[in-house]
Amino acid sequence: MSLDPETARQIEELSRDLRPLLVLDVDDVLIEFIRPFPNYLKSRGYELRLETFRLHGNIYDTATDRPVERELASELIDGFYASQADWQTMTAGAAEALDGFAGAAEIVLLTAMPHRHRDTRRRHLRSLGLAYPLLTTEAPKGPAIEALRGPAARPVAFVDDMPNNLASVGRHVPDAHLFHLMADNSLRELMPPPAEGIQVVRDWPDAAPRIARALGI
Repeated sequence: MSLDPETARQIEELSRDLRPLLVLDVDDVLIEFIRPFPNYLKSRGYELRLETFRLHGNIYDTATDRPVERELASELIDGFYASQADWQTMTAGAAEALDGFAGAAEIVLLTAMPHRHRDTRRRHLRSLGLAYPLLTTEAPKGPAIEALRGPAARPVAFVDDMPNNLASVGRHVPDAHLFHLMADNSLRELMPPPAEGIQVVRDWPDAAPRIARALGI
């Protein structure tokens, strides 16, 4: 997979940095997703039934008790992102952890979402005190982090709730330190264990010291 051209453009806007690199996913890493999303669906007459670890196929119309078609599910997810400031709040411990890294590492947020929602998400994150550079991607995250690191052999740590994103980064940046963090750990039952080399962390108080050691800060 190649680097998303729009993501590449966003990376070019960043200042060059030689500090250790910490890249963070947003949904269910820095701000809650899987807890507020069912409330959003309920307000529109739908229900989330997580029988597998995915959204498509698990959103039901409460009037018919049938799963919605993929196109409607995508529209509902898109609507949630458009109104995210009404629903998404900070993940416990995230702000404190990031404060501890400030100055010692380059912190970049990398979220998998349509580029058209970038400004909305950036405004919401800033309102929560997360005024870090935000990149959006509609492609796998590995090429983006490889480009972010640049030619310098600086330490890299990446935190995400999706195993496929962690695996993508592992393929493109083999020496990256990979951390699997989920705002709701009960969902781990719906997925296989993360691949070898991925550190499972229970929450931000667990993750923060491990990330600091990995980055040498």
